[in-house]
Amino acid sequence: MSDAPTIDDPRKPGGGQDRPGVIARPPLIYLTFLAAGLGLDYGWPAPFMADAARYPLGGALAALGVALAVLSFRRFRGAGTNVQTWKPSTALVIEGPFRFSRNPIYVALTLIYCAIGVAADSGWVLVLVVPLLAVMRYGVIAAEERYLEAKFGDAYRHYKGRVGRWL
Repeated sequence: MSDAPTIDDPRKPGGGQDRPGVIARPPLIYLTFLAAGLGLDYGWPAPFMADAARYPLGGALAALGVALAVLSFRRFRGAGTNVQTWKPSTALVIEGPFRFSRNPIYVALTLIYCAIGVAADSGWVLVLVVPLLAVMRYGVIAAEERYLEAKFGDAYRHYKGRVGRWL
């Protein structure tokens, strides 16, 4: 008998529930860091870009992020599984943007976050992307990976072995 935790094991991040047990909902994590960056920028402005460049670059990053998010959400819906981290995964999604990234929705959120930082000319927002991604990696993605490995076993391990976490 294996000592590895299973989905219904209370040692699992979801507390024995069929969910990953992440530290917080990912959009709230991004919004918290964005608010912190904009707040710091309000008190100690850190401009870094010419006005002529920031709007087109911010717009392009935002458009790319929204397009990636839409494609990713469609793949989840097509597979009949939940996007929300507090609900169980019912299928392993490995097609579409998931062929290139195990976390294309988080890549999309990062692009949108950076788009706002660029358009707002906020160096603070962009500096905070580093700790933001660390929180996502260790507080969200690590729990999701443990959950998916326990739930989908070798199929997830094979997928994880051939597709990068971010890109």
